[in-house]
Amino acid sequence: MASWVLSECGLKPLPHIFPRPRTGINPSKARFLHSKKSLTDLKLPSVKCSGDFSRDKNWGLKVSAPLRVAPLEGEDEEERINGVNGIGNNKGVEEEEGSEFDPGAPPPFKLADIRAAIPKHCWVKDPWKSMSYVVRDVVVVFALAAAAAYLNNWVVWPLYWAAQGTMFWALFVLGHDCGHGSFSNDHKLNSVVGHLLHSSILVPYHGWRISHRTHHQNHGHVENDESWHPLSEKIYRTLDSATRFLRFKIPFPLLAYPFYLWSRSPGKTGSHFEPNSDLFVPSERKDVITSTVCWTAMAALLVGLSFVMGPMQLLKLYGVPYWIFVMWLDLVTYLHHHGHEDKLPWYRGKEWSYLRGGLTTLDRDYGWFNNIHHDIGTHVIHHLFPQIPHYHLIEATEAARPVLGKYYREPKKSGPIPFNLFGDLIRSMSKDHYVSDNGDVVYYQTDPQLNGSSKSG
Repeated sequence: MASWVLSECGLKPLPHIFPRPRTGINPSKARFLHSKKSLTDLKLPSVKCSGDFSRDKNWGLKVSAPLRVAPLEGEDEEERINGVNGIGNNKGVEEEEGSEFDPGAPPPFKLADIRAAIPKHCWVKDPWKSMSYVVRDVVVVFALAAAAAYLNNWVVWPLYWAAQGTMFWALFVLGHDCGHGSFSNDHKLNSVVGHLLHSSILVPYHGWRISHRTHHQNHGHVENDESWHPLSEKIYRTLDSATRFLRFKIPFPLLAYPFYLWSRSPGKTGSHFEPNSDLFVPSERKDVITSTVCWTAMAALLVGLSFVMGPMQLLKLYGVPYWIFVMWLDLVTYLHHHGHEDKLPWYRGKEWSYLRGGLTTLDRDYGWFNNIHHDIGTHVIHHLFPQIPHYHLIEATEAARPVLGKYYREPKKSGPIPFNLFGDLIRSMSKDHYVSDNGDVVYYQTDPQLNGSSKSG
């Protein structure tokens, strides 16, 4: 009875040879006959017929990334990677006795499973609520500037710079929501608010929005990712010593963002300001020009203000907070993809999928700053479903955790000020230098010469 299966092709023998799992499972332990899944979910390599046994991949996510989620080869196999025989329980991903969890293995769940676990109201965008955050942040920005200008003493200025730089970062996060469409369902509202917020902190809205979309569509891919992606060993070896120093020695990586906007990362070409850049397609030319014009107008306004109030006053009110904002941006975006205590994979070729790439992102706890910068540290669910509004990310993450299991890395709790994250940053910068030119699942390697050591980390 157990050796035959009735299919659309007729009565066929059930193969006795199981597909070899990629990691961590003895084929003799694979269970098919007592699975809760139907036979249409199984991949039987020796059964060929014209019937369509694949699942419908049109999940209707309506998110800004990806445009299409390609199915992973072999993802429907009944064998459960990393010892998982089901999802949706409180234990999530569990290890079978004698096996270890492999973060680079294909997950035993699909994007649709995660989406189904998230309450429907978490997808609802409330433009009034979104605008209330904009009003809150803008009022705080102007209040801080007015108070600092009025008091105008060197006890107040450092406190102002830290506070205002953090608020500039909060403005960026709201503009970031506009770029994803999670601010509202109104494209024009998103564009207007996004331009106002991002131009005010010298970010070209559409230029950044498009490249950031590329990042989300290719997260975790060695060559195609856009933000803080690894350098291949070949590209790394071509860098001069000055470039290596600036890229991996604190504090220089925390000042990288304006330079990235102008010239991107090593190994890539183009500019976020140039409509003919290979970052963009011809249909996006007008959008890029619009954002570049808005950026130029803001730069001209700042030049004019320097004549009105004096360059030193402008530097204190705007210049220093701007660089604090840049440091926030580089710190947060880097730590969302680096610095975990365990090495996490990067992918190439057929091993990469939208889901597997997204599962290598990290949530971070920023203490007092979580609410100030709109819970941007709740990053895994944001990467997988970028149209969920920021005010629903925490609830959505809690709902998805039982499905994600060990593919979700619980963030370490920070104190009121997340000083511990600087330790993660320094450790990662000292070890995570490049990945191999070969292989479809790769991990960061260390250049011992960069650290002045004879041993590789």
